[in-house]
Parts: sequence; structure tokens; C-alpha cells
Amino acid sequence: MTDRTLAPSAAHKALILLSVCLAAIAMPLTFTGPAVALTAIAETLGGSPVALNWVTNAFMLTFGSALMAAGALADSFGRKRIFLTGVAGFALASLALVGARSILVFDFLRALQGIAAAAAFAGGMAALAQEFSDAARMRAFSVVGASFGAGLSFGPISSGLMSETFGWPSIFLAVVALTVVSFLIGILVLRESRDPQARGLDWPGAISFTLALTLFTYGMLQAPESGWGDPFVITLLIGAAALMALFVRIELNSPRPMLDLSLFRYGRFVGVQLLAAAPAYAFVVLLILLPIRFVGIEGVGEVAAGRMMMALSAPLLVLPLLAGWLSRWIAPAVISSLGLLVCAAGLAWLSFMPVGGDVSAMLAPMAVIGIGISLPWGLMDGLAVSVVPSERAGMATGIFSTVRVAGEGVALAVVSALLSALISGHLAGEHVREGAQKLVTGDVAGAAGALPQLARPALIQAYGDAFATLLLLLAAITVVTAIVVFAFLGRRETPRDDVTTETTCVSANG
Repeated sequence: MTDRTLAPSAAHKALILLSVCLAAIAMPLTFTGPAVALTAIAETLGGSPVALNWVTNAFMLTFGSALMAAGALADSFGRKRIFLTGVAGFALASLALVGARSILVFDFLRALQGIAAAAAFAGGMAALAQEFSDAARMRAFSVVGASFGAGLSFGPISSGLMSETFGWPSIFLAVVALTVVSFLIGILVLRESRDPQARGLDWPGAISFTLALTLFTYGMLQAPESGWGDPFVITLLIGAAALMALFVRIELNSPRPMLDLSLFRYGRFVGVQLLAAAPAYAFVVLLILLPIRFVGIEGVGEVAAGRMMMALSAPLLVLPLLAGWLSRWIAPAVISSLGLLVCAAGLAWLSFMPVGGDVSAMLAPMAVIGIGISLPWGLMDGLAVSVVPSERAGMATGIFSTVRVAGEGVALAVVSALLSALISGHLAGEHVREGAQKLVTGDVAGAAGALPQLARPALIQAYGDAFATLLLLLAAITVVTAIVVFAFLGRRETPRDDVTTETTCVSANG
């Protein structure tokens, strides 16, 4: 429910959108920035390969696992309140990262930063869903998508420049500046709104879901170092599966679930969730893996690496808006599936670029990947809330964003473990797993120390062959996803009234 005694003007709505977009720009900056500066962070703070992997995964894990809870809290306690709390927490955690003196403290602060980002994102998107409707809502979400694109596009190059000029802590000072401005605008222009039927947070569901993702991510990060047959790794993965089963059981029996499983009866809603997961392995993992390859393996400077990354992410500045415009005449299923196929073609092309060759040759396939993923990127957020009543906007965006962000965190952990396993298959020696893990984080010198019997060119070749195989696997998965997404999204759309009625009945009847 929102106080609508005075309808906001167009300028007022624009300021609301600006506040959310500034926060949206800051989030991918904190995602891509540490990847570009990972070598510098490791030199300052030290840390094992597992600890360095947590630099990114800690943020993604808490961001993804907290989104549904944040959406429920936004519905219960107010979208404005949760958004502002999240933005303020995001700024404070970013400021604290500047003064981190150990990798463990750094990783812990990254986890706190992810929780705050979840609150800011869920509260902001739910607030936009209340202020904008129909076509205007789709356009507003497209602008937010473009803002994410701006953060992804300029994040690597700006992070590289700041890291080389002022040191890696300056990356987080830029985030503080953006979030402070977002907070100040938001506190002045946002109107409070909430779901009058909300019953608070589903604590059993939130805890079981978060623990399931935590154990799974921990297991995937630990497996390359300890081995897949290690009892501790097996225990972590079994525990994750058991907790996820418990989470599903809790949600099925909850009178007001955090995750409304009844929505998965609708094929189009399922298609949207599959679409949300697609960028994780087709695009997002490259935002982490490629800077590490450029800086650590290819020996490219941080600024040059950031500049190259713009070929991958720059299309997100424009094409999401174009996709939203094209959706007036072309079905979203067609646009999204075509984009994924283009992305798969770029991944396959990139697999033929050898390590140690002309790195500029990688720019064209990277641009193709970026162009392909930009087409569904501009449609996903609007589609996510198109089959639920606006009063449950927090729940809808929470489900969709959780699938997307948690999928990104899971994909990053899985792909890193897979890359380590593929590298290990090309190496020989007593400390193969340690050497492979070092290479995954771009530490060639560390890998050479673990495997002194192998020359540097052999280590680079092993990495290159494994990276090429990984890209081909990702391309194949993306092709399959494109086909499945087209099949689900291409179904006849369920009338909104039908969805609203049934969802309300399910909520009321448990």
C-alpha cells in the first residue's frame, strides 16, 4: 500500500528512478572492481587461493541468498525503509573495506556488503514497481538494467585506473560516493509503501536457504584444493542438498512463503527464471575470469585489462533499452533466445583465442558475447513482475533476483572449480591441485613454485587449453538454455487477473 494522496510528477518519478539507478551502478562496480585488482589485493593482504576466491564469492553469496528475505522485509516494513537501510549499509561496508588489513576481514566485509546490496536492490526495485505501471514500469526497469550495464562497462576500466593510480582501496571510495548521493536523493523523494497483507519474514525459509547456498559454495571452492573425494567436501555438498530440500518443504507448508512455489505452475514464469540464470554462466563468470586471465596470465596491466573488458560489457549501455523498444513488435521469447544464441557463438569463437597470442584479437568475440547477452538483459526485470500482482512486487523481484544473483554466485563457484579440474588434467606432479588453484587466481609464480618441474610455458599452455574447453562447455549450455527459454516463454501468456486471483487464493489458503 502506498500513500497516493498526491500523485508524483514526472520530475519526481525521475528522481526516484535516479536514486535507484545510482545504487544499481555501484553494485556491479563492487563486483568487477576487485576482479581487476585481485593481484594487487593479494599482494597487500595475502591469502590462499580459497580465501582469494571468497573476495568475489562472499559478496555474491550473501547478495543472492539475502534477496528473497530482503524482498519480504520490504513488503512488510516498507520499501523506502529497506532501500535506504541497504544503501547506507552498502556505503559503510565499502568504507570499511578501504581500511581492511587482512584477507579474512576483507572477505567478511564483502559478505556484509552483499547483504546491504540485497536490501538496497530489493527495496529499490519494489519501490519502482509501485511508482510505475504497465509500459512505464518496463521502461523504468530497462533504465535500471542500463545502469547495471554502465557499472559493468566502466567498472573494470575505472577500477584499473583507480587501482594503478591511487591503490585498490580507492575502488571502494568511488562506491561510497555513489551510494551517498543515492541515499540523499532517496530520503527526499521516495514514498513509503508496503504490502498490507505481509506477515513478516519467513525466518526458517531464509535461514535454510542461506545455509544451503553457503555450504554448496564452500564445498565447490574447497573441492579443488582438498579433492572431490575429501570427506569434508562431501559433507558440505550433502548438507547443502539436505538444507535445500528442507527449504522447499518449509515453503510448501508456509501460509505466507518467502518463495511462492505456486507461481512455478506457469510456464512463462518458469521461463523467466531460466532466463535469469542464463547470464550467470554465459556472461557474468567472464567478468571475473577474463580480468584474472589478462592481468595474471597474459601480463596485461590493470588499466589495459579494464579497457579490454569494455568490449564485453559496453553493449549493456545501449542494447537493453533497444531490446525493450523492440519488444513492442517482437516477442520477448524470440529476442531473448536469439540473444542467447549470439552469446553462445561468441563464447565458441573466444575459445579459439590462445593464451599468449595477440590479446586484441579477443575483443571481437567478447563484443559478440556482450551484444548477445544485452538483448535478454533489457527484458528480464520487467518480465519478472508481469505475472504477479503489484502488491507482491517485493516477492516477485526477490524470486527473480535471487535466481539471477544466486545463480551467478553458484555459477562462479562451479566454473572456478571446473577450470581448476580442467587445468589439473593438463598437469603432472605431486602438487597438481595446488598449482591448478594458483593458476585459476592468476598466480603463475605461485603455480611455478608448487610445480617446479614444469616450465612457465607449460603452465600457461595448460591454463589456455583448460580455458578453451571451459568456454566450449559454456557455449553448449547456453545453446540448450536458449532452446528451453524459447519453449517456455513462447507459451500463451497467462492473463494477469488469473494469476492474481490464484496467487491470492494460494496465499490465503496456505
